[in-house]
Amino acid sequence: MMVERRRSRQVRLGDVTVGGDAPIRVQSMTITKTANVDATLQQIASLVASGCEIVRVAVPHWEDAEALSAIAAKSTIPVVADIHFQWKYAMAALEAGVHGLRINPGNIKYQDKVRLIAREAKARGVPIRIGVNAGSLEKDLLARYGSPTAEALVESALEEARILEDEDFFDIKISVKHSSPGVMIEAYRMLAEKCDYPFHLGVTEAGPMPTGGVKSAVGIGTLLAEGIGDTIRVSLTDDPVEEVKVGIEILKSLGLRKRGLDLVACPSCGRAEVDVLGLTKQVNEALQAKGLTVPIRVAVMGCVVNGPGEAREADLGIAAGKGQGFLIVKGEVKGKVPEDRFVEVLVQEAERIAEERAAEPVAD
Repeated sequence: MMVERRRSRQVRLGDVTVGGDAPIRVQSMTITKTANVDATLQQIASLVASGCEIVRVAVPHWEDAEALSAIAAKSTIPVVADIHFQWKYAMAALEAGVHGLRINPGNIKYQDKVRLIAREAKARGVPIRIGVNAGSLEKDLLARYGSPTAEALVESALEEARILEDEDFFDIKISVKHSSPGVMIEAYRMLAEKCDYPFHLGVTEAGPMPTGGVKSAVGIGTLLAEGIGDTIRVSLTDDPVEEVKVGIEILKSLGLRKRGLDLVACPSCGRAEVDVLGLTKQVNEALQAKGLTVPIRVAVMGCVVNGPGEAREADLGIAAGKGQGFLIVKGEVKGKVPEDRFVEVLVQEAERIAEERAAEPVAD
C-alpha cells in the first residue's frame, strides 16, 4: 500500500534524522540500571542488532546522570535521556553529550526550569521530546477534563511546546501516549491538525505479548496507515529486543520498511497434507538463525488451493502436498522437493537470493 505521510518538521539526533522525509524510526528503552554502564551498553548493542535506531535510557538517580557521558560516547545509535521530576538531571544529561531529551510536562513543575533546559538544549543542538503520558497528566487538566482524554493530552503537549517556543526552541518531537489504542489514535489525529512537529507513536503500558503487540499494532498501525508518525516504540512487558522486532514487523506489514525475513504462511485447515504449523516454525527458526538482513519474502503453504498463487507472489516458497511439494522461486516452479528436505531447500534458496541482493548496487 502507498502511504502519504503527514508533512512534519525534521529534527536530528546525532546522525539520525527524524521527521520530514526521513524513514520512520524504531526505538526502544533499556531496562538495565543506567548507572551500570557495561550492562546498559550491552543491551544497547542487542537492540542495535535487532534493528533499533534510537534508544532511551532512564535517569531516575544522579549516578545515572553521571553514567550518561560514557554511554552516549560509546553507543552506536543516538541516546535519549528520559527525565522526570529533576530538571538538574536534564542539564547534566545535556552536558554529558546525549543526543536527545525526553521530558514529561506533568512532572517538571517549574516553567523557568523548563525554559533553562530549552536554552541549554538549543545551544547544544539537542532536540527535546515532549512526552505526554495519560498516567502523569497535570492535575489541573485532570480536574478540568475528568480523565486523561485525548483533548487533555493534546492540550498538555501544546502548552509545553509553547514554553519551548517562547525560548525560540523548535527542535521538538511530541508523543501523546495512552494505554487505550482508541484514545491514543484520537489524540494523535487531533494533534496532527494543530502542529507540524514530528510525532513519536506508542501505546503506553501495552502489557505482555500477545496483548501488548495487538494493542500496539492497532494503535501505531492505524496512525501509520494514515501517514501519521515519525518514530515508534512498542511498549511491551518483555525483553526490549522484542519491542524492536514487533515494531519492525508493524512497519513491514504496511510496506514502510523492508528488512530481513517476511514469512507468509497459511493458517492450515483440513485440506493440508503436512503439519503446516510445525513446518512453518521450523522454517522460521532456520531462517532467523541465518540473520538475513536484506528483504526476502518466503511462503510456506499447505495445499494446492492458495499455495501456488501465494508462493508465486513471494521470492520463494513451498506449496506442500502429501510427501512432497513444489518449490517456487520468483514466480517459477523449480521442481518437486521431498517433504523431509523442505526446510533445507528453502534455507539454501533464501541464502542464495540474499547473496544476490546484497551484491546488487545500491541506488542513489
